[in-house]
Amino acid sequence: MPSLSPVAHHNADPDEGWSLPAWVYHDPEFFRIETARVMRPSWQVVCHVSDVPGVGDWHTLDFLGENIIVIRGEDTKVRAFTNVCRHRGSRLVDGSSGCAKKLICPYHAWTYELDGRLSGVPGKREYPTLDMDKSGLAAVESEIWRGFVFVRLEGGGPSVASMMAPYEEMIAPYRFEDLRAVGRVTMRPRTVNWKNVADNYSDGLHIPVAHPGLTRLFGKGYGIEAEEHVDRMWGGLIDKPSTNLSERMYQKILPRVDHLPDEAQRLWLYFKLWPNVAFDIYPDQVDFMQFIPVSPTETMIREISYALPDAETPEKWRREMKAARYLNWRINRQVNLEDTELIQRVQDGMASSSFTVGPLGASEVCLRAFCRKMRGLIPESRLHHAPAPGWSHRSSVSAVS
Repeated sequence: MPSLSPVAHHNADPDEGWSLPAWVYHDPEFFRIETARVMRPSWQVVCHVSDVPGVGDWHTLDFLGENIIVIRGEDTKVRAFTNVCRHRGSRLVDGSSGCAKKLICPYHAWTYELDGRLSGVPGKREYPTLDMDKSGLAAVESEIWRGFVFVRLEGGGPSVASMMAPYEEMIAPYRFEDLRAVGRVTMRPRTVNWKNVADNYSDGLHIPVAHPGLTRLFGKGYGIEAEEHVDRMWGGLIDKPSTNLSERMYQKILPRVDHLPDEAQRLWLYFKLWPNVAFDIYPDQVDFMQFIPVSPTETMIREISYALPDAETPEKWRREMKAARYLNWRINRQVNLEDTELIQRVQDGMASSSFTVGPLGASEVCLRAFCRKMRGLIPESRLHHAPAPGWSHRSSVSAVS
């Protein structure tokens, strides 16, 4: 019998079985580099098309120092721009949502149409070099995927649709296009690096250890997998009644959803779209969230829930579904509290000089995939210790996806 060739071992990545080093979770220079190479080219969800239903309706997103406005034009098309006047840089609108016939700068009254065109300049003759056709609002790349409006500050990578392609058939029955917001956007600040939030979201090993509620609901049936741009996690509700009242009532009253296949009736699905957008899909609702970097040790978790309108459904079904959503919120509020403590413990522990990298088990496929992508984009993340100050300016290594 011929011996096995050792060639594959020569090409193996020596860091494949290891986590990212602790210093990249708090280093200011690394934060600047990952903002440019990881975050600016990434897709961020702003809202659902149902959040801007009429002409002039707008929604905003604060991301990496940019305020992005998504607005529906006279032609009903949804577009995205930076919320910045082209005259002196003033913000045009304030708040997270609203409606406008035109966008009029509150500083000098420069006026923009809903499609971004500059249409009015007081004292226009004072600006002989002004080209009105070239001075409209700065456009931001956008994509509507299954009713959700995504934007990115820099392009070049795959579309949201292509990233989610492996799961389109699985997601289709949930009728994302018909969803409507439940409540308002919630902002939850956390004093941790965004990667610790993202790592925790895709970590399956901590579920039976730190989330007793989810363990009571799923038993041993929690699973994870990693595609090129998407992590998927899932757990099916078991029949054994939970000892917790909210969980037991949720198991009992969750109504059947006729448009979902049988295998999805009692299934909780979790997806993380590279690098920081996550959405939880339940039979009763869909929660979108993103882990927005604020500083090396600060993250803003932005989230909102969506559900299908139930106004035309039977009254009993509506009562059961509303109760299920409330119980879902109670269950996941406790999960969030547990995760908040976990990620803070990790962030605090990473400040110790005794910790550099940790081993990743073969089953930790999502964390392995995340580390692999980060190392490809920022090769310095292979270093177990932070390089000398100024490394980000001296680095000439080209990032590869």
